[in-house]
Amino acid sequence: MKIIKRLTKYILVALLVISICFSGIICVGCVDNKHISEGALLRLHIRADSNDSVDQNVKLLVRDDIVAYLSEQNKDVATFAEAYARIDSQRDTLKRIADKRLKSEGMDYVAEVKLTREYFPTRSYGDVIVDSGYYDALIINLGSGKGDNWWCVVYPPLCYLDATDDFHYKSKLKELIDKYF
Repeated sequence: MKIIKRLTKYILVALLVISICFSGIICVGCVDNKHISEGALLRLHIRADSNDSVDQNVKLLVRDDIVAYLSEQNKDVATFAEAYARIDSQRDTLKRIADKRLKSEGMDYVAEVKLTREYFPTRSYGDVIVDSGYYDALIINLGSGKGDNWWCVVYPPLCYLDATDDFHYKSKLKELIDKYF
């Protein structure tokens, strides 16, 4: 009788270990599948006038100003439709913000701000991968817009400025995925 109890105990422990391992394999599979395909994303794309270091530096200053404004003004946005409509209504303000920075830095060109749909390559934001494809985008061309560019996702918000004004990514999308998967 003791042998049967002992065998039963070992079998139960073995089944428990196997089920924990199986659950771990399934969970690891979920972590690797944090891909976002074309859909309700609104990207921000800022294109410098040229690849000259002055134009590239001014692009980063404009980026800081734009991201600070968007993250403050749109922090309560709940849906893609709301984000798109609100940002569409802010285009004139965004142009003024960019133009003000360009003028203060002595640039002899202005910004063009538009909402459009464009192709983007695959991009990684921490553990979240946004697949290549066509996405709605807020495009800000500085001058000719022919220089190297910078982009992020403004809805759901994946780009922020922290309290020290250093730029970093914060993934609200990843937080939502982690919460439900």
